Amino acid sequence: MHHLRVALAQLNTTVGDFDGNHALILDAARRAAESDVDLVVYPELALTGYPPEDLLIRGAFIDEAEARLNALAAEARGLPPLIVGCLDFDDHLYNSAAVVHDGQVIGKYHKQMLPNYGVFDEERYFHAGHESHLFEIGGVPIGVTVCEDMWFPGGPARDQALGGAQVILNLNASPFHADKSRYRERMIATRAADNTVAVVYVNQVGGQDELLFDGNSMVVDAEGKTLARGASMAEDLLIADIPVDEIVQRQLHESRLRRARVPEHRLEPIAVTAAFEGERDALEEPTIDPPDSVAEIYDGLVLGTRDYVRKSGFDSVFVALSGGIDSAIVGAIAVDALGPEQVTGVSMPSRYSSEGSIADAVDLAERLGIRLASLPIEPMHDAALDSLSREFAGLEPGTAEENLQSRIRGMLVMALSNKRNGSLVLTTGNKSEYACGYATLYGDMVGGFAVIKDVSKTMVWELSRYRNTVSEVIPVNSIEKPPSAELRPDQLDTDSLPEYDILDPIVEAYVEDDLPLESIVARGFEEATVRRIIDLINRNEYKRRQSPPGVRISTRAFGRDRRLPLATRYRGY
Repeated sequence: MHHLRVALAQLNTTVGDFDGNHALILDAARRAAESDVDLVVYPELALTGYPPEDLLIRGAFIDEAEARLNALAAEARGLPPLIVGCLDFDDHLYNSAAVVHDGQVIGKYHKQMLPNYGVFDEERYFHAGHESHLFEIGGVPIGVTVCEDMWFPGGPARDQALGGAQVILNLNASPFHADKSRYRERMIATRAADNTVAVVYVNQVGGQDELLFDGNSMVVDAEGKTLARGASMAEDLLIADIPVDEIVQRQLHESRLRRARVPEHRLEPIAVTAAFEGERDALEEPTIDPPDSVAEIYDGLVLGTRDYVRKSGFDSVFVALSGGIDSAIVGAIAVDALGPEQVTGVSMPSRYSSEGSIADAVDLAERLGIRLASLPIEPMHDAALDSLSREFAGLEPGTAEENLQSRIRGMLVMALSNKRNGSLVLTTGNKSEYACGYATLYGDMVGGFAVIKDVSKTMVWELSRYRNTVSEVIPVNSIEKPPSAELRPDQLDTDSLPEYDILDPIVEAYVEDDLPLESIVARGFEEATVRRIIDLINRNEYKRRQSPPGVRISTRAFGRDRRLPLATRYRGY
């Protein structure tokens, strides 16, 4: 039986790191060659990293990218054909895939379907391609597409299938959100079965600013069955054999495809390599179980945090530990991302901090194996209140006094970061709090990276319970006690907000689904509660605009994903 052996190089590239990306590409090619593969496929824009954003309007960046592609071709001489995501400039700038072999660039494909929604802004930079090609590699006619090209039922993939393709390669930089891998796999299986072709889907992995790429590369046969699946949230070199004879036979049986393959659709393949001759060792049976949803989110937060810290040039972090669940999960993620020696906890008790919370912070630090710095804020709190006493005279104590404590803490952690060069502050606010403004600007929102900014409070509890199944690092008391900011006596979150099992579905419906008030009420929520939450969300856009970036795990995160005016009188219902 004729098999096409493909290697899917699921890489964690860095935007603008031409040296590093070049090295990753060559290393994967050399390792793949040891398995006698017919070709190696890489993610979208693997040479430059994705997304390069406004670097794409700098001529020097484009020139460097093109020079690197030529250098890569020269160094890859003697290796299998490489299909590499790259730039191409020819009067216009294109998001491209280059077929590299025998020391030269054999041909290029230009991405045709440019996404311009959500986190994508490709029409700002790229010109859409309009030609589809086939390349004959290992004796097999192969189509090449880039990411969004495969998300449409028609388009380039259909043109290539009608043109004679038996296998279609799809190079991706597809960002993660919860359960995205399952949705993506169903879509790829549908495209493969509809076009009666095998699909080789390779995705990048790693964090890039707010975006998280999950990998989960896959090979799907012409019936839509998954033959192999790459790792989730980790680099991988996935090697799979595609039974080409079975594809040919299935295409012969598919009468709809035969009727649609009229001569004018035929594409003449560009010859790259002949069919492999000789014996190849059989591959091990691949593991193709999909990842667990909560575990994948946790691993994604770890990966996104590690990559943001390291790719931004930092080597260690500070985390303010209050004894509560949010700071506990951020502390655990930080340690799993960077190691305990690179994480310092900071306890900053005030007059309102309970002995239980202080003890929980100490317990967490001991379980995580990190140093805990203790900086009581009471002297500074007293001094600040004394300085403000004349201006505050005659006014009832309230939010200003409460937030003063948070702002003192923010000042202290930033001072530590400033003093210890190369150390970043991780904030601990969750999506539920950010949505409603239940966070202090220039206080607990201060920091360089907001790890759980896109994680609802209910998901924080789920992630904490999951993490304790791996090893019990989060104190049970932090999970079970009622949430409190502890900025006044006997304070609870529910003094200001509904219970989180009510709040979080409302936030999701309004922020992620853009549903109006009446549709949310129709789901069984009290109108007054929904109206109040919508008001809070709308009023606090200015706060969120000033918050640090954080890992995106939902379909609509605060930040580059959701863009609303700050000065507006529209209330959303």
